[in-house]
Amino acid sequence: MIQSDLDLFGPSPQRLAAQTVLLPGFVLPQVETLLDDLRPILRAAPFRHMRTPGGQAMAVALTNCGSLGWVSDQQGYRYSTHDPLTQQPWPALPESFLQVARNAAETAGFDDFTPDACLINHYLADTKLSLHQDHDENDFAHPIVSISLGLPAVFLFGGMQRKDPTQRIALNHGDVLVWGGEDRLRFHGVMPVKPGTHPRMGARRINLTLRRAG
Repeated sequence: MIQSDLDLFGPSPQRLAAQTVLLPGFVLPQVETLLDDLRPILRAAPFRHMRTPGGQAMAVALTNCGSLGWVSDQQGYRYSTHDPLTQQPWPALPESFLQVARNAAETAGFDDFTPDACLINHYLADTKLSLHQDHDENDFAHPIVSISLGLPAVFLFGGMQRKDPTQRIALNHGDVLVWGGEDRLRFHGVMPVKPGTHPRMGARRINLTLRRAG
């Protein structure tokens, strides 16, 4: 049996909406480099459960790297140059994160993407992320690049209103989802992560979401 080009180079990109593209297994060759570069970030800026403006603890633990980091507290949702936990600047964006984000964005049709913020989410079993829009950035002209590592998850991708129907997108270890342009402000979330153990990541899912925030 002769291998096809798809067999040799992995699954093809999947266009899920006008300017939304799923890149299955896109970062699998770089996973170990990404994890090596993630470890010092987590030592300098550990995962934590931030609080919503209403005072509730978020279910998903998070941290950041880059010149800007997303934070939430009683003052609201926003980007900050400093980690409120340590009062230090957020760790720098590793070159590996930047390169993967640029390559994924270009593959999805978005040229010249240079992120300045990476939100790092940590999911355990039964953790979910409610539908929301990413609208705390200064400029919506840039795409969002979302990298999945560890346990699989079901990503909910909706419309411009919270009540709009959602499509369910299976995200696996190494997948990258890119959306921007007319899709940039779509509501999205994550269904509760099913219990399990990933052979490389254990009983967790880590999501790297790269943006241009400033």
